[in-house]
Amino acid sequence: MTPTYHVTALGEYLIDFTDNGSSPQGNTLFEANPGGAPCNVLSMLNRLGRKCAFIGKVGDDMFGSLLRRVGKEAGIAMDGLAVDPDVRTTLAFVKTLPGGERDFSFYRNPGADMRLRAEELPMDILQNTAVFHYGSISMTHEPARTATVKAVETARAAGALISYDPNLRPPLWDDLWEAREQIAWGLDHCDVCKIADNELEFMTGLTLTCGEDFDKGAAMILEKHPTIRLLNVTAGPGGSYGYTGTLRVCQPAFLLGGTIEATGAGDAFCGCVLDWILTHGMDSFTEESLGEMLRFASAAAYLVTTKKGAIRSMPTREQAERIIQN
Repeated sequence: MTPTYHVTALGEYLIDFTDNGSSPQGNTLFEANPGGAPCNVLSMLNRLGRKCAFIGKVGDDMFGSLLRRVGKEAGIAMDGLAVDPDVRTTLAFVKTLPGGERDFSFYRNPGADMRLRAEELPMDILQNTAVFHYGSISMTHEPARTATVKAVETARAAGALISYDPNLRPPLWDDLWEAREQIAWGLDHCDVCKIADNELEFMTGLTLTCGEDFDKGAAMILEKHPTIRLLNVTAGPGGSYGYTGTLRVCQPAFLLGGTIEATGAGDAFCGCVLDWILTHGMDSFTEESLGEMLRFASAAAYLVTTKKGAIRSMPTREQAERIIQN
C-alpha cells in the first residue's frame, strides 16, 4: 500500500527572532521568523511537490498559534502538532555573524517542544510515511527523548526510510558527553544522514581542514554506524561531500554573493536529498547521479542564504535549476 505521506518529521518547532536592524531610537529590531529544522525540511519538500506531515509540540500562546497557521500555509499536515497548556513555545534569538553564520540564544527552559510525550504520537501518521526525518534537539531532555525513540522505532517497523540530522546546538545540552551519546544513537538508527562539518568534528575528534580530513571523518562515521547508506557532509562555503560506502563525490558551494544568513540552508539541502531519494531510490547511486543530487541540493541551500528566515524562504525546483543552469 502506498504511504499517505512522502515525509514525516518530528522535533522542535519555534520562532527564530532574527536581527532586522535598528529603530530610530537605536534599539535592535527582531523579526519573528517561524522555524525549527524539521519543519524547514518539510517546507522545502512541499515546494518540491511532496506531501508532508509534522509531529511536535508548541505552547498554548500566540506563537504556537502562529506556527500552526504557518505550517498549514506551507502545505504541511499539522494534525500531529500537540499543544502544551502550561509551557510556552520555544524561542530562539539569532545573531548573524560575518559570512552568514549564526549565534543562538534559546528560551527553552523548558520549552513546549521538550514536553512531547510518547502517548501523544500520532501512530497512524508514523505508520503511513515513506520517510521519517528527525534530529537531535528532540533528544536533549525527557519526555521528548522517549517519544523520539518510539517514533523512530514505529516508523522503521512500518517500513519507512529513516533520515537524521544531528543539528548540534551545544547550549541546549546539559552535558556534551550526553549529546555525543544521543547523537550516536541517532547515527545508529538511520539510513540517510546529513551532518555538518562542525558536527563531524564533534563526533570524530578530527580537525577538518581539507577534503582528505572529510574523507577520514566520513569513513569513521560509516564504519562505526553501518546502518547509514548515504552520508552527506556539509561545510558551508567549503561545499558538500556525499558518501555511500563505495562512492565519494565533492560538490563546490554556489558562491554567487548576496548571502544574508545561513538559517535553513542545511534544511533545504536535506529536503532536496530526500526528494531525490523519493524519486530515484537508494540503490541506483553512481558518481554522476550523486553529484547531480548534491548540486541541486547546494543550489537550493544557496538560495535560502539570500533571504531571512527559513520556512517561508524555501525555493522552488525551477529557481534551484535556474541557479545551476546559469
